[in-house]
Amino acid sequence: MTAGASVLPATTSAANGAAEAIHVEDLHKKFGDLHVLKGVSISARDGGVVAIIGGSGSGKSTLLRCINCLENPTSGIIRVNGEEIRLKPDGRGGAMPADRRQIERIRSRLGMVFQSFNLWNHMTLMENVIEVPVHVLGVKRDEAIAAAETLLARVGLSEKRDVYPAFLSGGQQQRGAIARALAIQPRVMLFDEPTSALDPELVGEVLKVIADLAREGRTMVLVTHEMKFAREVASHVVFLANGIVEEEGPPEQIFGAPRSERLKQFIRNVGG
Repeated sequence: MTAGASVLPATTSAANGAAEAIHVEDLHKKFGDLHVLKGVSISARDGGVVAIIGGSGSGKSTLLRCINCLENPTSGIIRVNGEEIRLKPDGRGGAMPADRRQIERIRSRLGMVFQSFNLWNHMTLMENVIEVPVHVLGVKRDEAIAAAETLLARVGLSEKRDVYPAFLSGGQQQRGAIARALAIQPRVMLFDEPTSALDPELVGEVLKVIADLAREGRTMVLVTHEMKFAREVASHVVFLANGIVEEEGPPEQIFGAPRSERLKQFIRNVGG
């Protein structure tokens, strides 16, 4: 089934009348003959934490990349804070952005954290965090540095501000990537399996930072294979299988009383 999800935040006050931050409707994505997303519909409301789970190849990362305009959907509707991304035919049976300036504006509302950190290796951690605010958003350098110092302290990296990524652990790099994403003051944070490239002993430090953001009421869409974390932190869980939304609901339902046989099998396999 591919029903639109009215994703409710964890707190009652947020749930009552919270604005829709992300809306995805009947989204399709093809790579040649490979049909990766087959009519996916989800939404996330302000203050909600949506966890997207599923096996390898189910379309989780592709969905996130479409929301952030890193991939062009073949068809469907995407709205960010109520603004629909305008698309036009690309001449090959798909779609492409109709307005590049709109895409830049949409991206400025979305903080993206990738699997592989993606810090700029030729810049110190501080330089990584202030790069977009200063050179893209036009923030004054001293203001950007002051904000970056606060963010680095928030993720426990104040003493690493002048260190280059090559001299940071994987966990430190990922926490730095979270600080960099927060530096644009996004309306929504997108996480694409943020712990998948980390050694097991470093996973906890990154999950703690994300959990702290959730407790602050930060709106997030999180692709993850950490089932215990999704169960504890998410307000809504979406299970993707073969490019469709197989099942969705609050974490206590998804993990405690799954209805779909595919979901039951997935949870048994991953130990959720």
